[in-house]
Amino acid sequence: MPAPAQEAATSLWQAMDHFPQGIAVFDAALRLVVSNSRYNDYLALPPDLTRPGTALFDMALFLGDRGDLGPGDAARLAIERINLLTQAPTTITQRQGSAGQMLEFHSSRLPDGGLVISFTDVTARVRAEKALERVNQSLEERVEERTAALTRVNTELESARAKADAANIDKTRFLAAASHDLLQPLNAARLYTSTLIERAKSTSLADLANSIEASLTAVEDIMTALLDISRIDSGALKPAPAPVAARDLLRKIEVEFGPLAREKQIALRIVPTNATVLADRTLVGRIVQNLVSNAIKYTPPGGKVLVGLRRRGSRMRLDVIDTGIGFNRDQHRLVFVEFSRLERGARMAQGLGLGLSIVQRLVSALGLTLELDSHEGRGSRFSLFLPATRSTLPTAPASAAPSETSFGTLGLKVLCVDNEKAIIEAMEGLLRHWGCDVRSALSLKQIDREHLLEGWYPDMVLMDYHLDQTSGLDAIEWLRHNLGGHLPAALVTADRSPAVRTLAEERGIAVVTKPVKPAALRAAISGLANQSRSPSGRGG
Repeated sequence: MPAPAQEAATSLWQAMDHFPQGIAVFDAALRLVVSNSRYNDYLALPPDLTRPGTALFDMALFLGDRGDLGPGDAARLAIERINLLTQAPTTITQRQGSAGQMLEFHSSRLPDGGLVISFTDVTARVRAEKALERVNQSLEERVEERTAALTRVNTELESARAKADAANIDKTRFLAAASHDLLQPLNAARLYTSTLIERAKSTSLADLANSIEASLTAVEDIMTALLDISRIDSGALKPAPAPVAARDLLRKIEVEFGPLAREKQIALRIVPTNATVLADRTLVGRIVQNLVSNAIKYTPPGGKVLVGLRRRGSRMRLDVIDTGIGFNRDQHRLVFVEFSRLERGARMAQGLGLGLSIVQRLVSALGLTLELDSHEGRGSRFSLFLPATRSTLPTAPASAAPSETSFGTLGLKVLCVDNEKAIIEAMEGLLRHWGCDVRSALSLKQIDREHLLEGWYPDMVLMDYHLDQTSGLDAIEWLRHNLGGHLPAALVTADRSPAVRTLAEERGIAVVTKPVKPAALRAAISGLANQSRSPSGRGG
């Protein structure tokens, strides 16, 4: 191994000792490569079993002899434990530790056949869950006592979940792995929480629901950031510049960040423009999204954020200007370093300091220029320079910003298709709360088998991209063919690749990325409703 790589590996192993959970890495032969002190201490392993090269079986046999794995033959228990940890690409199990604490084990197989095992002390969470179960069993007989107990138990559960989330963030950073499968359950949670927030308004659960939503948003931001960094560093991002109407980029920013700015009492102004730029729509959109998010995050209530374009020679300068906390010139380079946050910014907002690091990586990957001008206490200006183009694009009529009122007055019929039952249930709950008539299915076969569309013509379809037997794009084409005419559709997907977005746009299909944000979903539904009601919305 080259010296720099060896030094990096050594630093990484040393960093493992600072993780809040125990972690051990085994090679393809299931022999120990490295483990941190928390792993060794929690399992109370003797020194001769913590040396590199120790067989996982020897560790399991020691635990079996000591009684950690339950009653029975130690060798048989050791083999059963190893089979449980290795039988699937990822496993999650729980068992008691030698000191009586409850440990939650996560195991993941590596591409080379190796194994990563990590565990966290979840005693507080398990205790809270059991307490909650006891309270629920006597719910009808002890209503007044239940209210007080639930408040106490929910507080404990929220604290335990916060600790578990922090541990998972550390593990995600160490493994540097996030995928479509990780985003799926988060998507369902976001949908369920959105429904909970609306139903819990003016109740004692409102603050708890909003806290859960904030935690889920933080998790989503971190996972998205790690995905972006991984894709950039691996070279998986392939820029595809094309003429783009700048107003489309800015309109998306207004839709996505308008509600957040109003909630924080920040004046977000988007300057109208008819300029056309040469850019990769998805990647440049991600840069602007990060810059605007950063500006709103670090601008106090009553402040302003301005987004607009100016022509500078043969280029267009896209400015994101705020009246936030700013920083001095000596700190300019530091703000782009990942996991680095200035002291005042860290006090003002949570985060890992990944947003501007991703911006810099994307700017470099696209061969663009980014300028920064900031003054401490007065605000900042981030300027992205984009090539201007004379290519003319069709002029779309200006559309009003999507309404944030309930969808109940629209009377929409919505067909939802997703191969995850939890996501279907969560989506149904949210859409029905908005007053929509919803029918859902896990596949096209279910639609056909249960005759879901007989006598019922949907105004639109929300389609998952990764179905079990076909892609969501092909499924939409099948529905359009069988229903006749044009069916407004949105592809709901965790796949953020430009290729998928391009294919969808070519077929006139909107894209909503998972985890789904209610504001983005409402905006998409509003746009699809306009398609459905236009004279050309349903062809013959």
